Amino acid sequence: MNAAMVTVSVLYPKTSELRFDYDYYLTKHIPLVKARWSGMGLEEVVLLRGQSVVGGGSAEWELIGLLTFSSAEKLQAAMAAHGAEIIGDVPRFSNVQPVIQINEQLGT
Repeated sequence: MNAAMVTVSVLYPKTSELRFDYDYYLTKHIPLVKARWSGMGLEEVVLLRGQSVVGGGSAEWELIGLLTFSSAEKLQAAMAAHGAEIIGDVPRFSNVQPVIQINEQLGT
C-alpha cells in the first residue's frame, strides 16, 4: 500500500429529522464526484449504508462514503478545483451537512 494515500470519510449522521434521497445521491451526486475527481487522484469510492450497531440498536451514521486519493496533495488540488461544487450539491439530497474527515492509511 502506498503510504502517501489518504482516505476522506464523509459521514452523514442519522438524526430524527434526516432527509436523504438515495436516488439522487447514487444517480447524480456520486457520478458528479467521479466525473470531477477521477482524473485528479481519486482512486476509489466505497459507500456504506448504516444498518445497526453490534448488539442491536440504530446505526449512528446514515451513510459513510470513503474516497481514497493517491496523495494529500491530489486531494487538496481536487478540493480547490471542485470542492465547492460538490459540497454545494449536498442540499439536493440531504438536509444535514456531513462530517468530512481526512484520514491517513496505516495499513491493511
